[in-house]
Amino acid sequence: MKRPIYFFFIFSVQCLLGQKIYQQSFMRMGVDFEMTVVSTNEEEANRYIDLGKNEIERIERLISSWDPSSQTSAVNKQAGRNAVAVDTELFLLIQRAVGISRLTDGAFDLTYAAIDPLWVFDGQEKSMPTQEVLDASVAAIGFQKLVLNNDDNTVFLPEEGMKIGFGAIGKGYAADRVKTLLQAAGLKAGLINASGDIAAWGTQPDGQPWQIGLINPMKKNKVFAWFPINGQAVVTSGDYEKYVTIDGERYGHIINPRTGLPSRGVVSATVFAPKAELADALATALFVMGPESGLHLANQLPDVEALMIDASGHILSTKNIVVDALE
Repeated sequence: MKRPIYFFFIFSVQCLLGQKIYQQSFMRMGVDFEMTVVSTNEEEANRYIDLGKNEIERIERLISSWDPSSQTSAVNKQAGRNAVAVDTELFLLIQRAVGISRLTDGAFDLTYAAIDPLWVFDGQEKSMPTQEVLDASVAAIGFQKLVLNNDDNTVFLPEEGMKIGFGAIGKGYAADRVKTLLQAAGLKAGLINASGDIAAWGTQPDGQPWQIGLINPMKKNKVFAWFPINGQAVVTSGDYEKYVTIDGERYGHIINPRTGLPSRGVVSATVFAPKAELADALATALFVMGPESGLHLANQLPDVEALMIDASGHILSTKNIVVDALE
């Protein structure tokens, strides 16, 4: 799960063509969204924003595992029993997710949802799950078990208790879809912030690129680095906004699918990529993998950069990013 951990540096100047920045915040998919569009007037801007909202709602109805009428819920309900035919859009999203799971050796795994009931991170957790409980939950996780049939777009979870969930890729996918839709509708510049999953295109009215600031996870009221983004996506996974304390130890909400336990040793992982969907999944995967393995992977991927902060506050990054120490 991603958190809104960016500050935006937006100039509200009006250019010669009369274009201005219009913003609107709203709740969708259970999280905060913010849409920023560059337009000549408020009426036109609101039309674009409404178009984006409708698209997010459509995607939520498709992928939400909390909506009992969604195709995702249908797949989960039939685990261990029957394959379920789904829309091509959902089938392809699952295929891509499985591809990222292979790439990250399961550090990202959309079948992680089987472990959801163990960790709520709302203060209810007072003790660690027993190893027996963890083993039973992890046994139901495994992207390799998914059976995808290209001929009829069916998805089959072969074992009872298996589940798929899009918490670590769905908001990024929604941001990408809104960006594509609004570009096709004629919007030349905008920025979608899906609770920290960001997709941007075009420039601000004065021609300057969009700028995002990464918050220091050790001092959450401070920005430690600014980055221009133009046609890119950026996503950060962090464990400092949502966590529980058990026996004096702090446990963040990003779960390692291989162990069923919260990942330790990293406090944030930021990924820059061409698509928010990819950045979303990779940010979670790198967080789970840790700096050495995670950054090694990121350095091998085209048009991908990453920056990580470990539990000691050290900044580690891919070869093309240079950032000073945290202040």
